[in-house]
Amino acid sequence: MKRLAVGSMVTPEYDGWFRKRVDDNVPRPSLENTRPMVEQLQITPSKLEIIKQDFEKKSSGFGKKIEQLEEEKMHLRLDADVQRSEAEKWRKRKTKAEEDLDSLKTDYKKLRLSMRTAGLGKTFEQWRHEIREEKTKDDRWERKFQEAQHEMKI
Repeated sequence: MKRLAVGSMVTPEYDGWFRKRVDDNVPRPSLENTRPMVEQLQITPSKLEIIKQDFEKKSSGFGKKIEQLEEEKMHLRLDADVQRSEAEKWRKRKTKAEEDLDSLKTDYKKLRLSMRTAGLGKTFEQWRHEIREEKTKDDRWERKFQEAQHEMKI
């Protein structure tokens, strides 16, 4: 292609293009700062699509959190069952211990009554006092016996 004759009107754009050409070929644009074709053809998502994607991400996160909480809830139920079982064992043991204690108290009362009836369980002073009383009675009976014997002889 030849240049237009002198005197014809040429636009500045045309003039720039004409100077850049090499051997009648138009130079290609530089590929340094261009994006791949796939990126150029990608459509920018709309606000609704962005919101939908955010919602799906959050929903997925909540789903995982719910699964974790359900698992934790299951473990807590198991722990609670174990604690209830242990508490029930302790209640039964406590009831048995209370029954045993009541039985021991009854046996103790019976034993104390038997000891009092048999004269056991007295203090040293109580025994000393009882012995003095018995000696006094014995002395009195001895005197009466001797008096009775003395009267028989007379």
